[in-house]
Amino acid sequence: MAKDHGKQIKDDEKYEALRDEGMSKEKAARIANTPNAGKKGGKASKMEERTKEELVKDAKKIGIKGYSKMNKGELSDKIRNH
Repeated sequence: MAKDHGKQIKDDEKYEALRDEGMSKEKAARIANTPNAGKKGGKASKMEERTKEELVKDAKKIGIKGYSKMNKGELSDKIRNH
């Protein structure tokens, strides 16, 4: 049985599994709290197909700092590894 992480984590089992895989607390919590996070077949386009403006919007949304000075490749890497 998964440890209860309080109301800030919606799916405790998923959170613990992600932490065991080495994800940061922030990233594991974000994924565990996403509705339907376990389902496959997301609608997001590939990073390479997104415009820089779309990547900047995603970077702002997830709290990446310094995104305005990054090029498209750097943004893609930061978003993937955040």
